Amino acid sequence: MPPVLIGSHCSIAGGLHLAIEEATRLGLDCVQVFTKNQRRWASTPLHRDEIKAWTQAITAVGWDRSRVVSHNSYLVNLATPDACARARSIALQRDETERCEALGIAACVIHPGAHLGAQRKPREPNRLGEPPSTDELDGLRRIAASLDELHRQLKGFRTITLLETTVGSGTNLGYDFGHLRMIRELVRAPERVGFCIDTCHIVAAGHDCSTPSRAKAVLERFDAECGLDQVHAVHVNDSVGACGSRVDRHEHIGHGACGASCFRAVLKHPKLRGRPMILETAKEAGPADEPWDIVNARELRRLAGVRAKR
Repeated sequence: MPPVLIGSHCSIAGGLHLAIEEATRLGLDCVQVFTKNQRRWASTPLHRDEIKAWTQAITAVGWDRSRVVSHNSYLVNLATPDACARARSIALQRDETERCEALGIAACVIHPGAHLGAQRKPREPNRLGEPPSTDELDGLRRIAASLDELHRQLKGFRTITLLETTVGSGTNLGYDFGHLRMIRELVRAPERVGFCIDTCHIVAAGHDCSTPSRAKAVLERFDAECGLDQVHAVHVNDSVGACGSRVDRHEHIGHGACGASCFRAVLKHPKLRGRPMILETAKEAGPADEPWDIVNARELRRLAGVRAKR
């Protein structure tokens, strides 16, 4: 049985390699990073010394490429109907993927995107399991076409794109598992596309994980729609917002609306073992001034039934 891999999103301030050192210091098994400033369109090209320091850090801890994932820029929107904006997003995502390839990072997590068409009414629930609206379907097709263009430009790359589940706020796509399935079905090279489940996002989108049987059913639905074998990373975050709230705010493990049953179902599922389980929670000092990453990782390992590292 593969191990349970608990990690966190770590800062690259001062150098990409420092994220690996920080993860090791915290006793983590894997890591997620931004390869550059996630809120800027422009970026400085990677220098060979940066790549060398990163590679040496990975080698020093004995990790393979599957233990490191990146998250793309928040500026990318592959679903936009604006042709100029979409071309700019494709170019930025190309840069993200090229950086991952140069660093040997296995996968880049992306939010599917917002279609920017007709928005659901504020109190209208996410229509889980229903066919997408016309605007949603158009957005899903634009995402697939954008990925096709990216793959055409980057032939032979090993880094894959992971479509992340979302809360479905505004016109954002990905709150319904069927959205992710459709994108992967539409692309010409589906082997270059996988998925990332975010526990906060699925609960806030309306997938009820409040009991063991309900959490199991949610994962079974995902497996039927998308295939859990195509999940290459998991974001393990608790949710400030209640189930169906569409509020994308992460909370520390055990302090939000997800519930222990949600985390146990994810952590113990045999098809998700060995996948990076990444915390994206606040970094301030926790109880007794212990870093929250250590506190949250310890709680996740307890829920998974594995021995804590510290």
